[in-house]
Parts: sequence; C-alpha cells; structure tokens
Amino acid sequence: MTKQLDLLDIQGHVLRAYGRFHYPVARYIFLNIKDESIGRDFVGAISKRVTTAVEWGSGPGQVEQPPWTVNIALTYQGLKQLGIPRSSLIGFSPEFVSGMKERKDILGDDGPSSPEHWDPIWRENRETREKDVHIFIALNAQFSKDSDLLGESYDWLLGVIKEHQKGVAVLGGHRGDDGALLDYQDAKIVMENGLPTAKEHFGYTDGISDPVFEGVPYDADRINGRGKQMEDGSWAPLATGEFLLGHIDEAKEYPPAPNPILLSRNGTYMVYRKLHENVATFESYLDEHGKKFPGGKELLAAKFVGRWRDNGAPLTTAPDADSKAEFDKKFKEAEDKDDKKAIDDLLCNFTYDNDMSGGKCPFSAHIRRINPRASLEMIEGDKPGSLKMNPKAFDTPGALSNRRRLLRRGLPYGEVKDRSKDNGNHGIIIMMVNADINRQFEFVQQQWINYGNDFRAGNDKEIILGNHSANDKFSSKAVIQVEPDSDETPYILSKIPRFVETRGGDYFFIPSMTALRMIAQGVIDPT
Repeated sequence: MTKQLDLLDIQGHVLRAYGRFHYPVARYIFLNIKDESIGRDFVGAISKRVTTAVEWGSGPGQVEQPPWTVNIALTYQGLKQLGIPRSSLIGFSPEFVSGMKERKDILGDDGPSSPEHWDPIWRENRETREKDVHIFIALNAQFSKDSDLLGESYDWLLGVIKEHQKGVAVLGGHRGDDGALLDYQDAKIVMENGLPTAKEHFGYTDGISDPVFEGVPYDADRINGRGKQMEDGSWAPLATGEFLLGHIDEAKEYPPAPNPILLSRNGTYMVYRKLHENVATFESYLDEHGKKFPGGKELLAAKFVGRWRDNGAPLTTAPDADSKAEFDKKFKEAEDKDDKKAIDDLLCNFTYDNDMSGGKCPFSAHIRRINPRASLEMIEGDKPGSLKMNPKAFDTPGALSNRRRLLRRGLPYGEVKDRSKDNGNHGIIIMMVNADINRQFEFVQQQWINYGNDFRAGNDKEIILGNHSANDKFSSKAVIQVEPDSDETPYILSKIPRFVETRGGDYFFIPSMTALRMIAQGVIDPT
C-alpha cells in the first residue's frame, strides 16, 4: 500500500469487522439528546473511551487489543441537537438528512418490511422530538470464562449516561424474545454444537469478502479478490474515498462532504439495518425446489447465494460436486496449516470472467448482485447471444462495480428456537459503511437487489434479500442459468417468498476522533 491512514483519528469499527478480531458479542444502544450542552459533554465523555483503528499488538506504534470496544455515531437530527451550525449541516447528503424511514420506497421496504412493522424504537423515530434517535453506541466484547465483558462495558456506559441523565436518555423498544421490549439490541455469533461459527441463521458462512482499500495496514495481504480487478488480472486496493470522507475516490475526486474539512475528514456514513430472517419459509422453499433441482438441495442453496453453505466455497471455483470436493481438500489443507492467506485466496480470489453466462454463479445470486466485480463490463460475444468481457472496460476510472462497494459490519442476533416457524427473534444486524449513501448503499439496494436490469435479468430480484411479493399476480421468479454448451435447461425459481424482512434502522454519521472532540467542545466553525 502506498500510504497509511491516520489510524488514531478513525473509529475502529470503520476499518475492522470486529467479529474477525474475536469479538463474538455486541450490544447497540440508542439515545435521545434532551439538552444541547449536556449532550456535548456526554459525547466528550464517550470519546475518551472510543476505540480507534490503531494497530493492535506489541510492536512499535501498536497498542494492546482491548477486551471490549466502544464506538459512536450520530443521526442528522442528533447533529442538529448538538448545535452543529446550519452552514455545516447543509453539507451532509440529502439521504442522510431524510433518514431511512423516508427512503422506504427507494429501498423497497414495503409489505412486511414497511416501517409500520418495524420495532417500536424505529416506528416512533422522527415522530416526536422525545422519540428521535440521536446517538448510536456500539459495544463489542471478547469472550471470557471468568467475566462478563459485555456486561462490564454496558455497566460503564450506564454510568456515563447516569452522569448526564438530565441531557441524554436511552430509547427502548427493541424487540426481544417472546415479545419483550428491550433498552438495547444484542447481537452475537451463531453457535453450532457448542462452537462459534461465522454463519448466519440460514446456514451460510457470512462476511467473507469485505472490501480492501488503500491505507489499512492490517489488510495488506488480503487484496486478492477483495480489492478491484485490474486489466492485467491483478488486484489493487480500492481508493480510500469510497469509504472515508476527505480522501480521493475511484473517480479521482473527493466525495461530497460538509465543511469544515475537520468535521468530515476520516468520517463516513453508516447504514444500520435490523433484518429478520424467515428461517421456516426459507427451509420450506429450499426443500421444495431442492427435490426437483438437478444437483440437489445443497447445490441449489449455493445457487441462491453464490457460495456453498458449509465453508463458503465460491461457485465460480466449485460449480459442481467434483470441483467442490477438490476445493474442500485444498481448504482443509490450508486450515490444518493455519494458512490464512491460502484460505483467503480460496474464498475470495475469483472473478466472473469465465462465467459470463451465469452458468456457475447465477445472475440473481447474492454475492453476484452485491459485488458483481467486473462482470457488468460486458459486450456481445463471438457466438450469437453470448457475452464476453469488454477489453476496454478499465479505460475509464471507476468501473461500475468499484463505485458501489460497501464495508459490512455487525453480527447475527437472536437464536432460532423453532425452525418450523418464522416468528422468532432472529436475524442479522447489518451495518454498511460508505462515503456516499445514494451512490453506494441505495444504488445496490434499489438497482441490484430489487431490480435486475444491470444483470440482463429484467425485474428478477436478488434471491435472498429481494423484496419478493407473495401476490400471485406480481410474484417473483429467478433463473438458475446453465452453461451455454450444456444439455441441461435453466431452472426457474417461481413464486419466491420474502426470506428477509426489515425491522428498522436509520442512517448515521461516524465522526473522526478530531470531529468528536470538536463537537464535544462546540467549536465547529464552517468558515
């Protein structure tokens, strides 16, 4: 990497997916600001314990990894309540100003995902000043046999809140087990047979191919498959400005940001979404079509996402049983040697260059819609109706996919206590970090998840996350493509139900440490 970011100025959860750094549990707390001055004091008190992105270890310039982490973000209304000058506020993006609830039509949050079905904290947000979500606090903790580290961090936070109780208040209304309403949202890794996993409740290995961008030292060996695909077949880190304000992005420009520069630089936007997983519906649908699909249930499950459920093997590398067996052999050898780079290459270092037909990984599969890599840079192939890579696709700075990447944070929540029912308390808390909510998150959600035109798939939605309709007249379908020279016929998934439902969320700004201190002191000066 050509440069290193000021890691002490960037909040830790921006650069680190904490689950990968052995923090299996988290608690998310949301607050309302009742008094501007006390609210600023509260931000200042929290800032003293905020976890930065500095390297952990025992070497020069490194610090010891903490047993629990603290991070903070603010809504637009929260920034207003803290007295940020109007001339600074007008520089924030319109999407951030509006908030997630107001963007429901663009996001496809309709039917069971519409705001009237969200958790009370999010239903009531923006309706009255006292119910507004202003501050987000994230606590992540390591596991300890001797102590409850998450409880320890929460007790610390409650102590800080108590000291500022005349100016800030915790907002309750998070759905828990058996209809309980809690003052916080808990999240934790999924356990199997008493052991921690990297899976979510549908059984897929999650969080594999998070983007790598310039300036992050501990990602230097993880570029292949996670960065951007270059013309010569190599990989390079993405531009920092795709994820952090105040830095050059893939278009060789600075992303739009508020003034002064000290308020925005090294900050970013976060999309917080609580997504409920309809496990019973998913398994029933998979069982039904798995009996008819050539290759069986597990291959069909892999086609839904683009990866096999057991270890995350990508379909482009392991499209059938024989190639999967070969992948598993290499994967096991890498695991036995604890060769993290080899594991990373097996899971991430692939392209769709040899799968332009979608015969291996379907065009509606989750990973192809979320990160199509360079596969959208297509032109007509040598045979009628075929496609091939456009050799001039990289002549223009910022190929289409490189401008839509998202950092994914968060963990699953709840436990699936009865896989025959949908109505339990289980799903994913997903937090997506990006420098431009509209160009990155909202574009992916609207155009790539809930619409398929860029993939030559018409109205076909992404299989797992799409806002599928149960209405027979407008029911969803998806095509499981086959290789062009195959004797097989494409398999049509018909009447796809909604597997994932939105339960709430909002848009947040994650300030840098510099900005947090300026906010706390009330010295934001846009002139």
